[in-house]
Amino acid sequence: MKDGSLEDLPNIGHNLVRKLEDVGILKSEDLLQKGSRAAFMLIRSSDPGACIDMLYALEGAVRGIRWHGLGDEDKQSLRQFYQSIEKSDPDE
Repeated sequence: MKDGSLEDLPNIGHNLVRKLEDVGILKSEDLLQKGSRAAFMLIRSSDPGACIDMLYALEGAVRGIRWHGLGDEDKQSLRQFYQSIEKSDPDE
C-alpha cells in the first residue's frame, strides 16, 4: 500500500470509505490499528443500519482478504459480536 489509501484494502469500496472517513478513519493504517470491531462500532453509532456484511468486510480488510474467505469460526465470532450489539441497541 503505497499511500495508505483505504480503497487499497480488500472489501473497501467508495461507500465504505465515506463511512470510515466520517468517523475519523482516514487511512488504511487507521483501520488496521483500530480493528474491525471498533471501526464497526464507530460506524454503527452514526449509521444504525450498518449490517453484519459490513462487519465481515471490515474484518476481511484488516486481514487483507476478501470477506468470503473468512473461516466459519471467524464468522461465528463476528455474528456473536453483532448480535450482542443488536441486543444492547435501545433503538432496536
